[in-house]
Amino acid sequence: MAESSRRSFLKTSAVGVATIAGTSGVAITAVQAQTSNSQTTMTLKANEISKKLFVDDGLAIEIAEKPTISKLATGLDRTMVLGGGGEYYIAWYCGFFHGLYEAGLDMAKIPEMVVGTSAGSYMGSSLLSGEFARLRTEFEFFGKFPEIFARIAPVTKPNISQQRADQVNMSATDGSIETRKIIGHAALAANNKLNSDHIEKVAALLTGDSKTDWPTSRMYTTGIDCYTGERLVVGQQTARKNNIPLAHGAAASSSLPGVAGPTLLGQRYVMDGGICSNPAHVDLVAGSKRALVITLTDGVTGAILTTIPHPVAQNIKDIEATGTKVNWIVAGTPAGLDLLDPKQIAGALRTGYERAKTEATKIKEFWA
Repeated sequence: MAESSRRSFLKTSAVGVATIAGTSGVAITAVQAQTSNSQTTMTLKANEISKKLFVDDGLAIEIAEKPTISKLATGLDRTMVLGGGGEYYIAWYCGFFHGLYEAGLDMAKIPEMVVGTSAGSYMGSSLLSGEFARLRTEFEFFGKFPEIFARIAPVTKPNISQQRADQVNMSATDGSIETRKIIGHAALAANNKLNSDHIEKVAALLTGDSKTDWPTSRMYTTGIDCYTGERLVVGQQTARKNNIPLAHGAAASSSLPGVAGPTLLGQRYVMDGGICSNPAHVDLVAGSKRALVITLTDGVTGAILTTIPHPVAQNIKDIEATGTKVNWIVAGTPAGLDLLDPKQIAGALRTGYERAKTEATKIKEFWA
């Protein structure tokens, strides 16, 4: 091939390749745009369908992001909020409220409203259903309780699907509704059969015959809808409307992704209420005159069950801005504590019991 012809061929080929490449790039971009638009359209359709179908169940209450008086707490004087924290915190609560009973504080009678999340949902339900009072009188408290709790602790050595749900949950960097949906979908896809009876056993122990009804109008449990990411709140009215027993409300609130559940409430599968940026859901008591808030951590230090940021101090400032006076108790945890380890239960009972001795007088003064 002559040199001039060769140069002409290369030039023509280069232009052709550039044209093909350019055309291909446009085609790829068009396909990507079409896919993106299709996904957006489908997401909107799915959200619309879900909202339309579930609008009447009354369970979803949006999490307040600024100081807002709660319709549930309007006109109330004494309210109580109990946050979550696994088996350790259930045991801590049992020791704590046992100690308060001995100090003359019957916390089953004083609050007009109790909001419970995860461990707090079990404790609140146990208190208000009257089951805790029966348990503490029938069992030798520090001798039998650790043994009972150890038997109902979740099985260790999670399978791959459980690991995925746990690791997705422990990779979260924000508490947006989209993040909650991603964690919820991983929770739905986890095979939790090894722990399938764990929640039922805890519920049966702590709430007694509350497996068929919601016997107390003062108890509210919280959870996160695995599909929509919405915050769900169950009280007696919505429970009876959707045929939700108190034991199931407590169980759903404690359905930690990759460990147990999700639990079906009405027609919604629900995971642990702590999977959001208002982990104790203190906004639900905003506007009451006084709120006793008990959380495992301050949201910054101590053991965690999700990496979603927990700005508890700001959550509390927001309800104080509505006029609610708050007594905030932080239980605290030893360094490196595994909140799901049954070996920690005996120590947690004792720690909670001892803490009650230092808090009882302050609580009496706060309620006075």
